[in-house]
Amino acid sequence: MRGLLGRRRQPPPLPLFPAAKRSSAPASPLFARLHRLLPASRLLRLLLLLALFSLVPPAFFHLRLRRFHRMRERKCGWITSPPMVCAHGGDSTNAFPNSMEAFRMALDARVDCVEVDISRSSDGVLFALHDRDLQKMSGDSTAKVGHWSTDEIKALSTRFQLSKSVRNEDVPKAEDALAMISQSVRQVILDVKVGPPSFEKGLAEDVLSLLKRINCKNCLLWAKSDDLGREMIKLSKDVVKN
Repeated sequence: MRGLLGRRRQPPPLPLFPAAKRSSAPASPLFARLHRLLPASRLLRLLLLLALFSLVPPAFFHLRLRRFHRMRERKCGWITSPPMVCAHGGDSTNAFPNSMEAFRMALDARVDCVEVDISRSSDGVLFALHDRDLQKMSGDSTAKVGHWSTDEIKALSTRFQLSKSVRNEDVPKAEDALAMISQSVRQVILDVKVGPPSFEKGLAEDVLSLLKRINCKNCLLWAKSDDLGREMIKLSKDVVKN
């Protein structure tokens, strides 16, 4: 026991991770400047902190809403680029279809697009005319534009077709109608009619020659005849192949 009591006490072991000594060096200039800018009162500091936190939700929802608008624009492109409003035969509700009066009314209504029916007379002149409209004007239910000459068509009038008061006009030539329409709308759709007796023979050349004369850059050609469509593609370098 004495031997044990007589021994010197061993010093405690040093810690493996000694505590870091506090540095007496001054804080960095940035923190010192921020410390000077903050109010001295704890209450004011708390209010400032709450004000900063109050900005987080609006900023978060703003970013979320911005992302939502971008997604909606990608999925619904028509919101920024709405579909075109096209007047079939002009304003055919208030005027005779494919008449100059119908085209003028459609332009006054500020439509984006006008559809024009194109038919060829027996002597090769293109008119803004449909077979059914010719049948109404002539009273002949079997009439076809291709069997009528230019003089016979121009002798017709649209005055018999409407109860509303419109000007008495001749059937317009396709060239006159397109010259008035093409500069005032985004798109002109030409519905090229194929009928007897010539059918597709030389029709593609006549239509493309018309477009070249009036320099129509916004005209879209449409026809139910595949042969006519292929012939137009073959003859024209400006026709888009779909």
